[in-house]
Amino acid sequence: MQMAAEGGGKENNEIKTQFTTREGVYKLLTHSEYSRPNRVPFNSQGSNPVKVSFVNVNDQSGNGDRICFNVGRELYFYIYKGVRKAADLSKPIDKRIYKGTQPTCHDFNHLTATAESVSLLVGFSAGQVQLIDPIKKETSKLFNEERLIDKSRVTCVKWVPGSESLFLVTHSSGNMYLYNMEHTCGTTAPHYLLLKQGENYSVHTCKSKSTRNPLLKWTVGEGALNEFSFSPDGKFLACVSQDGFLRVFNFDAVELHGTMKSYFGGLLCVCWSPDGKYIVTGGEDDLVTVWSFVDCRVIARGHGHKSWVSVVAFDHYTTSVEDADPMEFSGSDEDFQDQIHFGRDRANSSQSRLSKRNSTDSRPVQVTYRFGSVGQDTQLCLWDLTEDILFPHLPLSRTRTHTNVMNATSPPAGGDVAVGGGVGGGIETINPSTNGTNTPGNPPPTPLPRSNSLPHSAAMTANSKSSVMDNTIAAGVSKFATLSIHDRKERHHEKDHKWNHSMGHISSKSSDKLNMLTKTKTDPAKTLGTLLCPRMEDIPLLEPLICKKIAHERLTVLIFLEDCIVTACQEGFICTWARPGKVVSSLNRN
Repeated sequence: MQMAAEGGGKENNEIKTQFTTREGVYKLLTHSEYSRPNRVPFNSQGSNPVKVSFVNVNDQSGNGDRICFNVGRELYFYIYKGVRKAADLSKPIDKRIYKGTQPTCHDFNHLTATAESVSLLVGFSAGQVQLIDPIKKETSKLFNEERLIDKSRVTCVKWVPGSESLFLVTHSSGNMYLYNMEHTCGTTAPHYLLLKQGENYSVHTCKSKSTRNPLLKWTVGEGALNEFSFSPDGKFLACVSQDGFLRVFNFDAVELHGTMKSYFGGLLCVCWSPDGKYIVTGGEDDLVTVWSFVDCRVIARGHGHKSWVSVVAFDHYTTSVEDADPMEFSGSDEDFQDQIHFGRDRANSSQSRLSKRNSTDSRPVQVTYRFGSVGQDTQLCLWDLTEDILFPHLPLSRTRTHTNVMNATSPPAGGDVAVGGGVGGGIETINPSTNGTNTPGNPPPTPLPRSNSLPHSAAMTANSKSSVMDNTIAAGVSKFATLSIHDRKERHHEKDHKWNHSMGHISSKSSDKLNMLTKTKTDPAKTLGTLLCPRMEDIPLLEPLICKKIAHERLTVLIFLEDCIVTACQEGFICTWARPGKVVSSLNRN
């Protein structure tokens, strides 16, 4: 029954309780379902999406996972027992019911979480952001309380990686704000000073005698900013907007790195691969789109959903980079803090392996990125991004032509040729280094001319950039420094340093012809067939490994954990799917 043919009549409408991939069988654990205590389906008409956040508080019992979820006007905080024990919904650690506004999103600070205290940010439909401690039952602070900063719905809120006090908030107004939890928001509407302006974005600082929130205001694109995600090293920020654009910024330098346009409609969700080399988006075109961070271009699209894609996420635990002789990949969070480790030779990273893949004396390497998506069609799709997509033409020489992305309608931007080693460059090639060549104020030569380099008029000199950051720091953003504490590892500096200099003939300020296209972004006909938005026939089309209906209502959550996959639907049911071999016998009676 569970493995009904995809096209098969009535059976296709049944809700699946298990599915099979090459790893084995994933099973729904009905006893591990979280919801409101009464387990009654929530009437979701006109309500904000159900969202889920996790944190581990490292308590002595070994059961340190905590879950937070919102359903309508309610917010719940439970011990999460996952695949181990049945959920006890009668004992939430904390429960809050709000009047006049609804929770829309939330995020834990993983850096400061303990068994006695956690910092949870909650965004609301009326624009406020609340900082609470659901263990101590304290409401620490309310930001934008009088809605003087922004009156529109909060769409996404996240702590800045590596920081105990900075957090970022996006709104349906299209604005994004950087806050410091230690500062107040003031009793009057903020006045702003322009800090940086680029193609369809601007950044302002708050003009004030004493430091106040927000520290920075970003205005990005047209329409709502729907979601954002920090790169694994915390240096870059990927934003998706209702105008259909993915924009990737260097967060420290406040500079645009690259853009992409959806096939049509708004982009709703975004995520990074564990090594920071690829970004996946989903949205109103029913597609998932894979974008290369290094090459700044679309490398594949995936079609499996029948409606809008609401969440995309990489599975860190199934993503693998292996020797040709297959080896079991088993990973933990630590493995992905810097890059993916694997197999016997743990001294070598995926970074160096992928670099070898592009060299003339390469050994065979098997590369698979696993990601998933859920949508308003109530379906879960799993996708594998494999080397036939990542490396469509094996490198016969040091210079190779990328896949058939370019066609006669594309402008001659020179963006279809990459030098061997480029794909392996990843985020490492732009990490700041001690010799000063790769600092945010002095960007390295880019692997390719970027399709969206800032025009020369908007670009600032290295000196003015550094002074901009100095001024910003003086204005109270000194904790930007925390972004880099865990990033400045010199693991592959030698290799990347050499590669950067070999690309020195490409100007980091190349003003690509596609730059002009972003000015006409409201006209899809101007971007279709360009690097911003290739035609469907010009890039590989992925098919999902599995595509299963798993809920009655639209799906709003997809999170990959070590032992399980967590999904949630708009009825307010949070489901746990045990990974193959992870079912605890007492919970195996579904």
